[in-house]
This record gives sequence, C-alpha cells and structure tokens, in this order.
Amino acid sequence: MVNYIERHIKKELLSLLSYFPAVGLVGARQVGKTTLIRHLDSLDLVYVDLEDDRDRIKLSDPHLFFELNREKCVALDEVQQMPEIFRQLRGIIDNDRRPGKLLLLGSASPELLRQSSESLAGRIAYLELTPFLFPEIKDHTDWKTHWLRGGFPLSLFASDDSQSLKWRKNFIRSYLERDLPSLGLGADFVVIRRFWQMLAGENGGIWQASKFAKALGIAHATVNKYFSYFENAFMVRTLQPWFANVSKRLVKSPKVYHRDSGLLHAWLDLENLNTLLGNTAVGPSWEGYVIEQIYGWSMGQIELYFYRTHQGAECDLILVKGNKPVASIEIKFSMSPVPSKGFYIATEDIGTSDNYIIYPGDDVYPVKQGFLVVGLNKFLEEYLPNYLT
Repeated sequence: MVNYIERHIKKELLSLLSYFPAVGLVGARQVGKTTLIRHLDSLDLVYVDLEDDRDRIKLSDPHLFFELNREKCVALDEVQQMPEIFRQLRGIIDNDRRPGKLLLLGSASPELLRQSSESLAGRIAYLELTPFLFPEIKDHTDWKTHWLRGGFPLSLFASDDSQSLKWRKNFIRSYLERDLPSLGLGADFVVIRRFWQMLAGENGGIWQASKFAKALGIAHATVNKYFSYFENAFMVRTLQPWFANVSKRLVKSPKVYHRDSGLLHAWLDLENLNTLLGNTAVGPSWEGYVIEQIYGWSMGQIELYFYRTHQGAECDLILVKGNKPVASIEIKFSMSPVPSKGFYIATEDIGTSDNYIIYPGDDVYPVKQGFLVVGLNKFLEEYLPNYLT
C-alpha cells in the first residue's frame, strides 16, 4: 500500500472551513474521508467516530462536550448514524459562529440530507470526496489499472487484480447487507441485488424505470425510490439531457452510469484488463469512467449534460457554464479516434466552438478547426481548468 496521497479537494475543504462554522464532507464508504481530515495539519482536530459506542458516550451531553473543546475543530464521523444530533448542533453553532468549528463526515442519505437542511441551513457547506481521481494517483499507477480497479484505495492498491476484485465483491455485499439498509432502504435483499446487477448491465444507457419495474415485478414508483437511494449512496450517477433550442425530437430521459468503474467491473466479473477489453461493456465503461473523472475534477464548478436527437445527432458530454454550453465532448475508446457524423451535427445544434474527442492516448492533435483529440489526463489538467474560472 502506498503512503498518504494528497487529495484534489483539500484546498477547497480548507477554504470552506475558514468561512463556514460547519462543513459536511460526504462520500461513499472507504473513499478516504477519515484519512483526509487526519492530514489537515493546520486544524486542531478532535475526532469522534459515531459508529463506536465509546465515542457516542462522549456526546451524551453535546453542549458540554463542545464547550470543553471550544477552541478545536470537532469532527463527527459517520454522522448519519446519529441523526438526532443535528437539532443539538444548531444551537451549538449559533452560540459560537467561529469558522471551522465543526466537521461532519458521512455517507450521504436522504435522512442525513433532510436533517441537515432543516437544522443547519445557512450554517453548513457540503463537499464530496470521490474515490481517487486519476491525476491524484498518476505517479503511483497507470490509467489502465485505475480504470479496471476503480478509485477505492483498498481496491486500487491491492497486491494484484484478483485481490482487488475480491475486495470489491465484498464491498458490494457489505453495501447490500449493511449500508443501504442503514440508509433507510429496507427492501428485500434479493430484489435489491438484482436491481443493482441490472444497473450494471444498463451502464451508459437511457434510464427506463418501466423496464426495471417489469423485470423485477415491482411498481414504477418503487424502482425510482430504489434508484434514489443508490444515487444518495454515491453508487450511480444520472447525466441529464441538454435541451437546445432546436426544432428536433430530443431524447429527454437521463443516462445512468456506475460512478466507480471498478464496482461496475466487479458486477460484470471482469478480473483483468484483457477480460474487460474483450467484453461488450468496454465502450460504455470507458465513457462512464471519463465522465466521472471530469465530474470529480471539476468539483461542481461546471454543469454536465449529454445531447441526443432521434435523428442521430449525439454528444456524449456538454460542459455548461452559466446556462451556456462552452464545450462539447465525444468519448472514444480507440487509439485512432474518428469523430462521428452525429457528433459534428450535435456541435452545430449546441453551438460550441471548443470541441474535444477524449481517447486513451497521450498525443494532442486537431482533426478539424475547433475539434481537438486529447488524452483524459491532459484534458483534466490543462483544458478543463479553462472552463472552471
């Protein structure tokens, strides 16, 4: 296992802590939230693990505990395990609005978000920690390993591909048996497992709740409820369609992606790169991987959409700033990518002058005026920042 790796969001986290009395650091389990805060050397930190009964006792009288640690930053880990604490935190913060007083860590859930929005509105800022993004770990491994294994630290830095896959399969089982129920999803284990497996099979496709409902024998509304829990648990992401002002029939349903490529590959039982490359899921997997890296690296500073018409025009990703498209992206898993006719048509509909074809290679070259072929890491570090300022 490698030593501590600096996280991309650290600077933004410290900035929020310098202004807000409370900051919520959320993300899936095992992404490294606790490790990150333990490396915030500028903070005088008191750490409380709310899954540990010994630590929960410390908060029997929250007001006294915070008074005794008045000059410190109190970090409450897995805060969704103690939702009743939010009502107490409101008064504690209002009595002392000092920035950086409170750091809440948790696996987001509908209950967590509801409690915090009611009790801490105007007092808290949220920031998400994703699994490792490629620029963060490029000095420790290559993009192929990162794509195959995903960004969860214990999967990414396992001794070999077999051990990595075992870790991810156990992670999935733990999420099904323990974490999703703890977030409030009290559905049948077998049904939820089939639901998640179906999501893996539909990765990169248009969301069709009716298809899932029919296959699982459950109501349409129940399917959407399940999906909401998976979104709140950071397992899947929806990419919404962009509605350009054109007189064409547009696809209006969102696309669905697994957020971590390694978990997707675990569901598909793809242990190594060769089995991945030989599977029909390789294209959608690469597309979802690229999209998630852009999402994570941009830290919410830009909006992302896709565009598709029933006439064949298609753009995998649109970067939108201030309700204006600023760049269009086609994602190709090929070392000699050729932009599709549908992409050219889509860029005319969307009206972007900056257009990119992101591929697995390292070279950068134009294929036409306003159309640039570029590798993922170079796009993240050199081109994407131009749209985030």
